[in-house]
Amino acid sequence: MDSDGEEKKQDSDDEEKKEQKVEVPDTSRPTCDLHDEDEEEDVEAGPPDFTTGIVMVERNVLKNGGIKKMIVSHGSDPSPKTPLYGDEIKVHYTGMLPDGTVFDSSRDKEPYVFNLGVGQVIKGWDKGVKTMRKGEQAVFTLKPEYAYGKAGRPPGVPPNTTLKFDIELLSWCSVRDVCRDGGVMKKIIFEGESWETPKDPDEVIVKYVAKLDDGTIISKSPDEGSQYIVKDGLFCSGISHAVKTMNKKEVVVLTVRPEYGFGPEGREAIDSEGGVPPNATLTVDLEVISWNVVESVTDDNVVVKKIIRQGESYEKPNDGSFIKVKYIGTLLDGTIFEKKGYDSEEPYTICIDEDQVVPGLDETFVSMKKNEVCIVTIPPQYGFEGEEKQCDLALVPPNSILTYEVEMVSFIKEKDHWDWNSSQKIAGATKKKDQGNNLFKSGKLFQASLKYEKGAKYVDYDIHFPDANEKKTARELKISLNLNDAACKLKLNKFSEVVDLTTKVLDLDSMNVKALFRRAQANSALMEVELAYQDIKMAVEVDPENRDVASEHKKLRQKVTELHKKEAKLYGNMFERMRKMEEKELKQPDEGLANLANAEPVQDNSEKIPAQVSVQG
Repeated sequence: MDSDGEEKKQDSDDEEKKEQKVEVPDTSRPTCDLHDEDEEEDVEAGPPDFTTGIVMVERNVLKNGGIKKMIVSHGSDPSPKTPLYGDEIKVHYTGMLPDGTVFDSSRDKEPYVFNLGVGQVIKGWDKGVKTMRKGEQAVFTLKPEYAYGKAGRPPGVPPNTTLKFDIELLSWCSVRDVCRDGGVMKKIIFEGESWETPKDPDEVIVKYVAKLDDGTIISKSPDEGSQYIVKDGLFCSGISHAVKTMNKKEVVVLTVRPEYGFGPEGREAIDSEGGVPPNATLTVDLEVISWNVVESVTDDNVVVKKIIRQGESYEKPNDGSFIKVKYIGTLLDGTIFEKKGYDSEEPYTICIDEDQVVPGLDETFVSMKKNEVCIVTIPPQYGFEGEEKQCDLALVPPNSILTYEVEMVSFIKEKDHWDWNSSQKIAGATKKKDQGNNLFKSGKLFQASLKYEKGAKYVDYDIHFPDANEKKTARELKISLNLNDAACKLKLNKFSEVVDLTTKVLDLDSMNVKALFRRAQANSALMEVELAYQDIKMAVEVDPENRDVASEHKKLRQKVTELHKKEAKLYGNMFERMRKMEEKELKQPDEGLANLANAEPVQDNSEKIPAQVSVQG
């Protein structure tokens, strides 16, 4: 059913009459929007349920009665889905005048194909077919304003004629505007599995065939598919945009405009791949075979896991949980340094966050579901740091990047710390402080900081400690944990975090010398010399006998003195330049007047120049 408004000739022969196309004479309607411009007027008649099994009953599609629908048969497809605007529709139809005269039909020829809601057919079709399910047959009665209106469609359809269309919805392909600018149009051939779609970090396997308009194949994947990371892209940007909208096993045909292909420059032939002419629109047959989800395990995004097998349910273990796992640890060169739960061994049983494995592995455990299998990459700070470690199967050099393949066999989840009572919170915080202290003494500053951070969370809120003695103990722990964490981060050059931690302590104890001292050191490193000097002066007043504080005070006093000298010189130079500029500006008007006095008088009707001119500087 076409919208180009082109008239057809009508023969007396009924067979030729059936060959006619149904046309839309109003070419002023937009042909690219996936909605109707008259949406407000054409309000759908509530939710008439056209899927209840009731047939041969005429009902309103619109409240104004402009479109009526009578279901003849529902078809065999049990799905309640109906097409959306933009979808590619395939139908058989018969068009009839009020007296039953057939003026057009597709029944004795190929099914008619069009895109819904983009102006390719009359408005009554766009709105009516949108209510149909696959395999359904229905008769629509369309008032003239939803058919061919005042003009009709000569010679078969007179002006202002109400029409009936017997339509059978054979099938449809969902068509989506991937980038919402028409640059990548996706026609879905086979729906995929589940609702999930790949994300930028994920590792995807796809099959594709890219062709020019004339059908020439310019690129294709191997038979087993091409594997790539979504954010890195494959062949052209249009594919990556489309893949992020696709489900597993989904099959589509893409129409890729030049701006998402190879643009006005095109592309030369590369190895076995053909060249792409300038401004070429591409057609890409694309299938997502599978993908592995890649996600960050830690808040700083440096420990990353690739999920090989999805786990069960949504529950995950937490700190203190007893788990059974299998894992294999390897170095970047492939050397296996540790293996647990394999070779007829029982799954390895450990308690999370009890320093039985490297911190990165603990963090991975709490991110996993039962029966999940993943490969995790752990940088040195979450591994053995700078330590050379002799493991079961090999020696791990200092600062090694570790890779583990892990299977979460089962776990017994521990109660979350926010559900602990006050005494449990204090005990937990004390334990984390002790673990952190041991790590600090062994030089593992990053891992010690992690312990202090966790412990501080347990005692962060006074409201959890109604007893006065427990509240006092919790505050002391909070101060100690934050100060220790600040000491670690000061050595790790995380100065902004040191300022935050010490400020928390000073909010509780404004005269705490360690907090003042460490915040002064951090601010000094951040070039906030004045702020640093204020803190160190206060620290000297509180503890004048502290040698470290006195030494830092002397350094900062010297820095402040040097800073003031630089500022005085800078501002002195600036003020001197400003003074000279002002003097120059004051001289310029006088010079202009002197030149003007020596000039010959101009004979015209303008006012004379006054003899005295006053200039204010």
